Amino acid sequence: MLKGWLGGSKKPLGSTQSLSALDEQAQIQDALAAVSLIMNDDVDGAEAGLDKGSSSFHKLGKSVIIFMRATLGFEPEVMRAASEALNEAENSAYEHQRKAAREPHTYRSPIYPPGAEYAVCLAQAQLMSAVVGVLNESLTESIKGFYKLRKAYLTLEGVMEAERRYINDRSSSSVDSTATGSTTSSIPSSRPSTSKTETGKTRTSIDRGANPTLSSTTVGSKTSKEVENEKSPTIEGDDEFVDADEAHDDLPTPKEYIGHLAVETADGKTIEIDTSSKSPDQSSSATSDAPPSYSPSSTTDDFEKLTLQDTIKETTDITAFGTHPVDMFIVSASNFCFGVLMLIISLVPPAFAMLLKIVGFKGDRERGIQMLWQASKFNNINGAMAGLVLFGYYNGLNGFCDIIPKSGEGSYPRPKCKALLAEMRVQYPKSHLWLIEEARMMATEKRLEDAVEYQAKSGESPLKQLEALQWFERSLNTMYLHGYEDCSKAFQKCVELNNWSHGLYYYICGAAHVELYRLNKSTNPEEAKRQATLARDFLALVTKNTGKKRFMARQLPFDTFVNRKIQKWEQRAAEWNCDLLDAVGVSPLEEMIYFWNGYKRMRPEHLEVSLQRLAWSESAENTFWEKEATDEKAILALLRAATYRALDQTDKAREVLKAEVLSHDRAIFKGGNKDNWTAPCAHYEMAACLWRDIELNGQDPALKKEELTECAKWLEDVVNWGGFDLDARIGMKVTTAKQTLRRFGVGTA
Repeated sequence: MLKGWLGGSKKPLGSTQSLSALDEQAQIQDALAAVSLIMNDDVDGAEAGLDKGSSSFHKLGKSVIIFMRATLGFEPEVMRAASEALNEAENSAYEHQRKAAREPHTYRSPIYPPGAEYAVCLAQAQLMSAVVGVLNESLTESIKGFYKLRKAYLTLEGVMEAERRYINDRSSSSVDSTATGSTTSSIPSSRPSTSKTETGKTRTSIDRGANPTLSSTTVGSKTSKEVENEKSPTIEGDDEFVDADEAHDDLPTPKEYIGHLAVETADGKTIEIDTSSKSPDQSSSATSDAPPSYSPSSTTDDFEKLTLQDTIKETTDITAFGTHPVDMFIVSASNFCFGVLMLIISLVPPAFAMLLKIVGFKGDRERGIQMLWQASKFNNINGAMAGLVLFGYYNGLNGFCDIIPKSGEGSYPRPKCKALLAEMRVQYPKSHLWLIEEARMMATEKRLEDAVEYQAKSGESPLKQLEALQWFERSLNTMYLHGYEDCSKAFQKCVELNNWSHGLYYYICGAAHVELYRLNKSTNPEEAKRQATLARDFLALVTKNTGKKRFMARQLPFDTFVNRKIQKWEQRAAEWNCDLLDAVGVSPLEEMIYFWNGYKRMRPEHLEVSLQRLAWSESAENTFWEKEATDEKAILALLRAATYRALDQTDKAREVLKAEVLSHDRAIFKGGNKDNWTAPCAHYEMAACLWRDIELNGQDPALKKEELTECAKWLEDVVNWGGFDLDARIGMKVTTAKQTLRRFGVGTA
């Protein structure tokens, strides 16, 4: 097909239309097969395969490879190369989308309008380009990145809107006809008929005539238009999309269709269809504990209360969308892209809320997760990428937060994640990506020692960026285990493999040796002296290696934080006339553990070690404790409270927070090199303690409105606090917490 567009001279054999369709199908399959090799750590093979083609699909595949390198390593030159490759892929997809709408011999999907396959290519390129732009050091490029998100949304909305129009047209034209198939019933007028499957589920069927071919990229959720009408101003779809023609008498009838579908009939009525119900011949094999399907009589509110298990079917048959490679590509790509888009926007912390005005729409975390799960069912690059995003969310972002439900929407579906990981390991047995996720899953299960040992035995990845990510995860786990020597060595390895956050890495190395200095100070002076030298050497490298990178034209938050800490210690050392290490104050390594939420991954024995290391500050070995200011003592109180909460001693945690942090005026914590983060974080900890109490009591959160309302109040204090150190990091926890409370009817958007 592309040869014809690009002026190729080869004459087609047989049917021109068939050859064009087969040509395009071959291009998609070839590009998907090649780019999937990167999921097996075979970068060379992936690039060699993609170099053989010049289609939009091959260009997109090349950009995927360089995008993964860019986001895993953050090297500036790779980021620039990724931006260029994505721009080329975007332009190519846009041009071929325009041509496909006019080309009479291209593949004509029974579901999507001509060019939809290029539209999702365009959306993928725009999404990746947006991420690269936001990670860019330039504010201008970052803002352009948010506009790219908006463009990706419009592109995807165009695909889904075209599909919705097709479904409505088919429904309107056939709703009065009589069904001829064995799985449908006669429908008088425009009313849906209901029947019982062998499992007793109610299903609604509408006669589609001889060919009831339907599809939806939004599986188990509302149509894109419904959500759009609820959550954002009306946005018109891409003008390049045209209505699909309806003359497809030879189209096959899908065996089953998945998802919740709202169809508008000719007389203006809306019919809710339980399209997730199985046909009678299939339902006999369904298990008795299968999750309930969405009933046609359910209201919107009822649907919102359904859990993720309710809305995503474990037995979903992806061939319900047809088996043509082009359709399969569109379905998997649109689910992946829109899912990522909804998830990304929903994670924006309050500190960056103004940027959502650029995007022009709100995220929907649950809907995004649903679509990613559906995309993960496809055995192609889109399915693998969807799996990676899901693991990143559950093992990373979700594991970073505290106020999340134990079950239902927003919870961690551990069995489901393990099943997906096992499947990915089978599909891509040589990839270190899944080995990293395996170790991260162990860490979320508080099996830190197993995670470190597993990573040590995983071997080296041929992809430098993956090797760097593996060492970073290993470094964090050794930090949580208080393995100070191993922690220092691991972060030094990160310095070798990654050029992004050297200042932070050196700071953590120095903090680890500060702990070793304190442990040996009174028992082994010689070792303490050696550790003190190492600590000073590493801390001296911090300032030299910060400030070089930018995020949205601003210094990286952690760079700002560690620089201020070094300045604070140097100032105190000069005022107190002491060594730099004696002016350090409360354990800086425990601070790092708190900011990475390591306490959530620790078992009680690990948490007891943290309490011991915090207790050093008040011990007789620390002769400078009496000189400490309120802000430093507040650090000790906050870290202790967080540790107590992790030990389920919430009363003790609240007592410490109220007496030693919340009792002080917030102005005390501001100005100069003071630590201004403890006061707002104390408010967050109070909210987290309330939530933990509900969990410990085994109560349904929906029945504890008073406690949830108080929890929301503490969270709102953090939102309205103003700027403080690492506020965006804490803001992500707050954003997730507020979403959790809204599920139980408390709080506002």
